[in-house]
Amino acid sequence: MRFTNLHLENWRNFAKAEVALTQRVFVVGPNASGKSNLLDVFRFLHDIVAVGGGFQEAVRRRGGISKLRCLAARRFPNVAIKAEMGEDNGVDPRWTYEVHFTQDNRQRAIVMVEKVTRDGIPVLTRPNIADEKDPERLTQTFLEQVNVNRKFRPIVDYLRTVRYLHIVPQLVRDPDRSVGRQDDPYGGDFLEQIARTPAGVRAARLRKIQDALRLAVPQLRELKLSRDSRGTPHLQGRYVHWRPQGAWQSEDQFSDGTLRLLGLLWATLDGSGPLLLEEPEMSLHPDVVRFVPQLLARIQRRSSRQVFVSTHSTDLLQDTGIGLDEVLLLIPGNEGTSIRQAEKLKEIRELLKGGLSIAEAVLPWTRPARAEQLGIFGD
Repeated sequence: MRFTNLHLENWRNFAKAEVALTQRVFVVGPNASGKSNLLDVFRFLHDIVAVGGGFQEAVRRRGGISKLRCLAARRFPNVAIKAEMGEDNGVDPRWTYEVHFTQDNRQRAIVMVEKVTRDGIPVLTRPNIADEKDPERLTQTFLEQVNVNRKFRPIVDYLRTVRYLHIVPQLVRDPDRSVGRQDDPYGGDFLEQIARTPAGVRAARLRKIQDALRLAVPQLRELKLSRDSRGTPHLQGRYVHWRPQGAWQSEDQFSDGTLRLLGLLWATLDGSGPLLLEEPEMSLHPDVVRFVPQLLARIQRRSSRQVFVSTHSTDLLQDTGIGLDEVLLLIPGNEGTSIRQAEKLKEIRELLKGGLSIAEAVLPWTRPARAEQLGIFGD
């Protein structure tokens, strides 16, 4: 199963947007155009069904309805998400999940519409008669309730597999990193996540990551997980050194690039559901960044995993294997950000025919009009 289409109304940057989704998606756009907020739609759906999550908690984590509702929205309308999921194989069912919500006078998130279809046939439609008799029921989605979601549990199970990891090296290095954190998408408990993985699986993954890291970090020879006297897990790397046995360093001595690449590699091996990667090029050498699309392509050939990547990177988008249909261009305007598939823009198609790369054809659309004036700041 994968996401095949997404429709948004009044979700953060997007007053109204609809886009088809491929197996691999590269999201590009200017700063503050909504790249992170687009990826967050999938995280939001995951958070609704996650253990310890739920609809109210998912909204609360994002600062409430007022922070989710698009600034271009008129007269406080509903926020709406409609996600289509399935495969184009003519065998597996195609699902649609749709939810519209707003807030009541107690600042609680309230479901206004919730629908599920399977192959176009309605499975769930809310509000129903019971909701009208007891409006408190509308503070929860049926998506998160195990006693009522049996008929569409395949999409519940699928949404639980959404994976987002955007390593912040300072959090990984923090000795009190895991306090109050669990499955932190920014890496606060990243080493604990590795330590919780079954020993055999963990060892196999670390061997693969070790071999890959050697290509990007030539001095690295060995990678292992250990625990200190308090039981706190640490990653240790053995580097080539003037001593015959080399020298060991812990994660607090790893470079930002090493930690980010390690997190990226772990995320690609951890799970089989949609993988959300935010600017994976950060802190990495350009010659490493160029091969990230190929890395993702190999993962997809092995597992058919859907991958979403937000990026500003010219080096990443130089990969000739990236198709125009895989690139989503975010275009901000006074009425919110629009989403366009690059292949549907004639100007971009013509530039490619003229011999330019996708990076050369697409990234100029993301540049601020007067960026060169930053050079005179302070005069």
